[in-house]
Amino acid sequence: MRKLSDQELDEISELAVKSAENFIYSKIPKKEVLDLDIKVELDYHEGLDVDINVDIQFDPLSNPEDNIAEDAVDYAIAEIDSYIAKN
Repeated sequence: MRKLSDQELDEISELAVKSAENFIYSKIPKKEVLDLDIKVELDYHEGLDVDINVDIQFDPLSNPEDNIAEDAVDYAIAEIDSYIAKN
């Protein structure tokens, strides 16, 4: 893997947050989400390690998919992989 610049690492972090957020809101209306917290940690030494944590609090009347947070993380990681492959 080639060396990534600080700017590229920032772009990857932003991409991860936006991808996870867009995935969630494509599955459930924004008004049903009371709180959404997406944390991305990048560790770049010999390779890129990505840790994404998605914490969602839904409206009590909402009926979200059980694994929406995990699916959002998987989607964000796939988007990062695609970004790195293109650049």
